[in-house]
Amino acid sequence: MFDIYTIIFLALAVFIFLRLRSVLGQRTGRERPPSNPYARQPAQPSADKSDKKVIPLPNRTGETAAKPGDSADEAAAPVDRWKGVAEAGTPVAAGLDAIAAVDPQFDAKHFLTGARAAYEMIVTAFAEGDRRTLKNLLSRDVYENFESAIAAREQRGETVESRFVAIDSAAITGAEQRDKQAQLTLRFISQMVSVTRDKSGAVIDGNPDKVTDVTDVWTFVRDVSSRDPNWKLVATEGGR
Repeated sequence: MFDIYTIIFLALAVFIFLRLRSVLGQRTGRERPPSNPYARQPAQPSADKSDKKVIPLPNRTGETAAKPGDSADEAAAPVDRWKGVAEAGTPVAAGLDAIAAVDPQFDAKHFLTGARAAYEMIVTAFAEGDRRTLKNLLSRDVYENFESAIAAREQRGETVESRFVAIDSAAITGAEQRDKQAQLTLRFISQMVSVTRDKSGAVIDGNPDKVTDVTDVWTFVRDVSSRDPNWKLVATEGGR
């Protein structure tokens, strides 16, 4: 037999269940799944305009809206898609257009931000002899050249100290699309302190107390057919 406490608890449980059901509702099997904020949302079908009235908004002068083919449309200036990166009509802008045509996700400003970070990271890793970092950022040929220089330096017992003061500018000076290879050349102008010491710690190159202006021209390449979004450094040369 149920005692008085069991009956009380059962009544309380039923009451709580009914309250939750009234607040949260009940599942019917037709609920929408939770949305994924990272998933690409499907395009919404456009509404049929045949049964809707389109009311043009008046312009500020009270004139009727311009019709397709009007001189206002024909005289509209083209959008400068590479503003702040390359001037419209230049070979660099044309090269960026070619890259974007193959890779619609390409963002020149985002690339420049990443290139500045890569420039500082590569210079610092080379000074520190960090082969692991360099291998991820350099093409095979460039990595082999850097690694040979690091090995020779280590054999002589030399150490290099490089410290960035500022990266004054990073500008795209060349852009082209070759088959599946997107190629971008940048000129970096920076200020840094760099010094090389021998095994005894004596300075044999550079000055630990002097800021030097440095100009480098680097070329990066990416296979646009690959899912790997990273660019690799394929060539370096002193600036001019």
